[in-house]
Amino acid sequence: MLYDIITAFWRDWIVLKRRMIKFILSRMVAPILYLVAFGWGLGRSITTGGGAYINFLVPGILALNSMNISFNSLTSLHGERVYHKSIEEYFTAPINPLSFAIGKILAAILRGMISSAIIIILAYAFGADFTITPLFLLVLILNCAIFAEIGFYAAMTIASYEDMGRFNTYILLPMSFLCGTFFSPDKLPTAFYYFVHILPLTHTSLLLRGIGSGGVPNMISVAVLLFYVITCFSLCVYVTKKAQE
Repeated sequence: MLYDIITAFWRDWIVLKRRMIKFILSRMVAPILYLVAFGWGLGRSITTGGGAYINFLVPGILALNSMNISFNSLTSLHGERVYHKSIEEYFTAPINPLSFAIGKILAAILRGMISSAIIIILAYAFGADFTITPLFLLVLILNCAIFAEIGFYAAMTIASYEDMGRFNTYILLPMSFLCGTFFSPDKLPTAFYYFVHILPLTHTSLLLRGIGSGGVPNMISVAVLLFYVITCFSLCVYVTKKAQE
């Protein structure tokens, strides 16, 4: 099974390696705009808890970016299933279908982590001050895993590109702005406050912000992320087995 996972992962790695420069350059655009507009522009007139706003902003950008990249990395799988009809070739090949799913998810996590590394480098260049620890990186990996799994599930179940776009509009876009990326969810009305704390991106933002500032991680937030990882992976297993029928 491990060999099958590596095989599925390796295919995506070869594609990424050949496009690495373009991938890196394209991943730099949005973070630079966020850092300039919010970090240098708006952020110069804002302080959070006595610290610079850019130090508050960067963990949120990392959570947001890792969500988008990990999810969108699986968009091509939707095309393979719906339009090219090539996913059947994977399932008829001598490879465990579950290994195929894991390999695809791992490849999306890799893309999310490479993109996160780019943001970390840019953030330090812009003068941000936060600490990178193994736990900090683990939280990033968990966030990438959650949204890679959601992306895999969506690619295997949604019927058209238009519906994939609607998924982004109705689910990812609201999380991008409400889940503590640009401001603390404590400022939200009570109903919204409790709602956004159900969502995984909120807990990723809170954990990255707390760990990056040297604080103690909230174990409830860690448990929420682990719950999402396990639940979303179970859904991926279900749709993969169903696709074989």
